[in-house]
Amino acid sequence: MNKANLIKQVSEKTNIELKAAKVIVDTFFDAMRESLEKGDRIEIRGFGTFVVRHYGAYKGRNPKTGEIVHVPPKKLPYFKVGREMKKLVNK
Repeated sequence: MNKANLIKQVSEKTNIELKAAKVIVDTFFDAMRESLEKGDRIEIRGFGTFVVRHYGAYKGRNPKTGEIVHVPPKKLPYFKVGREMKKLVNK
C-alpha cells in the first residue's frame, strides 16, 4: 500500500471526498514527522512505536578503497512493531 491507496481507503471508509481524505492523511504524517523531529516518541497501541535513535560517531572503512573514514554522529527514525500487530501478521 502506498500513500495514494491509503488516501483512497480513508475516503471510502469514511464516505468523504478524496481531497478531505488527503488533508487528513497529510496532517497525520506531518504531525508524526514534527514529533520525531523534536525527538518525541510516538506510540500507537496495537500497531507500534516510533522513536529517534541516536548513534555516536565512529571510525568506518570505505569498502572500495579500504581507507579509514570518520562517520559523524547521527539520528535515525526507528519503528518497533506492537505485540498485537505481530500476532496479526503471523496468523
